[in-house]
Amino acid sequence: MILKDMVIVITGGAGLLGKEFAKTVVEHMGIAVIADINKDIGNRVKEELSKELDSENIDFVELDITSKASLEQCITYLNNKYGKIDALVNNAYPRNKDYGKHFFNVEYASFCENTNLNLGGYFLTSQQFALYFQKQGHGNIVNISSIYGVIAPRFEIYQDTPMTVPVEYAVIKSGLLHLTKYMAKYFKGANIRVNAISPGGIFDNQADPFLEKYQEKCLTKGMLDKSDLRGTLLYLLSDMSRYVNGQNIIVDDGFSL
Repeated sequence: MILKDMVIVITGGAGLLGKEFAKTVVEHMGIAVIADINKDIGNRVKEELSKELDSENIDFVELDITSKASLEQCITYLNNKYGKIDALVNNAYPRNKDYGKHFFNVEYASFCENTNLNLGGYFLTSQQFALYFQKQGHGNIVNISSIYGVIAPRFEIYQDTPMTVPVEYAVIKSGLLHLTKYMAKYFKGANIRVNAISPGGIFDNQADPFLEKYQEKCLTKGMLDKSDLRGTLLYLLSDMSRYVNGQNIIVDDGFSL
């Protein structure tokens, strides 16, 4: 009952973490709004979760986090339907077709585009929801960052694999952490909280050699399951963290130590 009747918007809500966040909200009696740019996948996830959880507290809204018009339409729809929006979880990760290349293969234009899509999208989404929260008199923003926003990448664990840490990712996630602190302080007196979660690696069927190298850097488990973030998200969304503001919570099984 900890999130009872709270309306919580999750951008990128149809993705790996987004679906888990939506389940967390609904299981604690909140209303989860899956906000995603892919209408077909978003509606399918809504239907699947509604059946799985036997709940009507799941909504879907098509949203492009880089479009002010799309954000305004989303906010208007939710306000008309629910009369309030309690929290925003910035979880979407838009990127272009060239994303993921190694450092020397990244074109300047592609770097700028990916940074604008993601960090720029988080800024725009936060700005538009904060305007609504300001008029409403309260609000809560949770940004999903990464341990690679906190520490330099451990490139050695990617050796002999096709994987890497894209330079855009490190720039975006570190920038997001400072944006979190900036907004928390800027909104002083507005009753709007802004915090971040920095997860370690999330298991998504990565190759065994990589998983073994990753686990060597951890203290207990190694790669996290998506469900391992549920408690931290619940804490930040609820009144248990009422006076936690401008903070970043690392959930990484000690990987960043």
